[in-house]
Amino acid sequence: MKTIHTYAKHTEWLSAEEMHNSSKLWLSELSFYKEEQIFFEDLIKSNTLQLIDKNHFEDSKSIIDRLSVIVKQTQTLINAVKSHEKELSIMVDGINQLEEEAEYKKEHRNLIELISEFKKRYQSIKKELFNLIKTVIKESKQKRFLK
Repeated sequence: MKTIHTYAKHTEWLSAEEMHNSSKLWLSELSFYKEEQIFFEDLIKSNTLQLIDKNHFEDSKSIIDRLSVIVKQTQTLINAVKSHEKELSIMVDGINQLEEEAEYKKEHRNLIELISEFKKRYQSIKKELFNLIKTVIKESKQKRFLK
């Protein structure tokens, strides 16, 4: 997963509580995505015959391959956020550790960027998958009506 590092200064002003709340929100969203991905796998399995049809095979394969990558990235991000959350104590321990605190804030900025990019990719793949499944189901129904 590539990251684009921009140096946004807005997180410099975030308090430890705000960073903790962000981390909790990220974990909640990522956990939801993980559950949603199980649904997608079931949806794909239930429509496998239509998806491997010659008319849809290439699109199906592309979407499913990208979905597989996203599934792995979801778990990687969950692990990264959990690790980040555990390190929050650096910010609230009352000891002035300027370098460690600055590094924590930098990591938080990077996570903001990573998760934002991830969400965009995820929504795009999700939309493509639903459009493909919708098309496949419509075609299947039309074939039944023609028989």
